[in-house]
Amino acid sequence: MFERKTRRTRTVLPAYAVEVGTEPLVRPARNSVGGWPFLDQAQDWPECFCGERMALFFQLDIPWDVEPFGGDHLLVFHCRAHNDASDPQLADGRLVPKYWDAPQPPYPAPFWRVLIQSRAALPTPEAEPSVCALPLTLRPFVDSPRIPSFKVGGTPSWAQDAEYYRCACGADLVYVCQVPEGVDFAVHPGQPEQPYSVQADTYWLFLGNEVYLLACPARCDPAAVWPVNQH
Repeated sequence: MFERKTRRTRTVLPAYAVEVGTEPLVRPARNSVGGWPFLDQAQDWPECFCGERMALFFQLDIPWDVEPFGGDHLLVFHCRAHNDASDPQLADGRLVPKYWDAPQPPYPAPFWRVLIQSRAALPTPEAEPSVCALPLTLRPFVDSPRIPSFKVGGTPSWAQDAEYYRCACGADLVYVCQVPEGVDFAVHPGQPEQPYSVQADTYWLFLGNEVYLLACPARCDPAAVWPVNQH
């Protein structure tokens, strides 16, 4: 008797390369580095525990075919005065309740805020004052899990072992976006220098580590996103 062999096919997930333009933005754009944040009406501009308003590093509309967050708006804020790596706090195999606000030793709270919002219809009247406003373009591409890139969707290109987390609500976090190691975000002249950055005129996310954004598919909170850092 012969055993029938079936060919295994790898599921190809939709992936979009995120490309940063060079022409400064003069008006709000939903896909941007810096610029005017598109926030839900009830969402204030995030502030760090130090009292300083966080800088908008980038924002983008998640393409419709990137499930389960297609059509939502992703925003990544980070304090310019605090620059460190994230450190997951766990309890009973899950991220601690309200981990987006929980202590991040040695700090009393996180120095970042990542949001995925579904009703971010209008921009704020004021633009991000520190990070230079530049356009982002999302281009479909053939993803490779072996090549790090600035991308939405696809498969994460883990620099180390893959990391998986369970939200405090019980849902397994889902990968959404990746920012490669050492991406520089240009800042306007005269802005305070960011601690531990390598240039006075640029800022880094999480010390310039590779960043993988994992979000709660149950949407238990717009801020239920964990930024994994590797290098």
